[in-house]
Amino acid sequence: MALRLSTGTRNALANAKGLKTIFNGGVLDIFTGGQPVSADYAETGTKLIRISLISGTSNTSGLTFGTAASGLLPKSATAWSGVVAVSGIAGYFRLYATAGTSGTSGTDRRIDGNVGLSGSDLELSNASLVLSATLTVDTFSLTVPVS
Repeated sequence: MALRLSTGTRNALANAKGLKTIFNGGVLDIFTGGQPVSADYAETGTKLIRISLISGTSNTSGLTFGTAASGLLPKSATAWSGVVAVSGIAGYFRLYATAGTSGTSGTDRRIDGNVGLSGSDLELSNASLVLSATLTVDTFSLTVPVS
């Protein structure tokens, strides 16, 4: 696992904001290649897809999370999906808080993680994304470690 929290996310957590509060309403982008060494750095690779609530078809298309238990914050039961904009092999994701921006930032709230078939922060049934196909994220969670 290779989750990387931006400075903005770490500061928000230190200032009594929870992960659910920070990332409800955000979006998740999937890119090719390896993730940047810090979630503060600009994205690398090619953006393949943006995942939102029901492919961004509703007025409130930001992602939503369920109720945390045992330090694990799951995605909500509502579908998280998107339509592939560029074909390619998924390498990593970046989860943005509401109004998150791309590029280098020490204040934006973001989390990066790797993408793969198993043992990854975001597991997909197929990492080869095909143009115009709909990708649905069935499971996703953020875990706060015990220590």
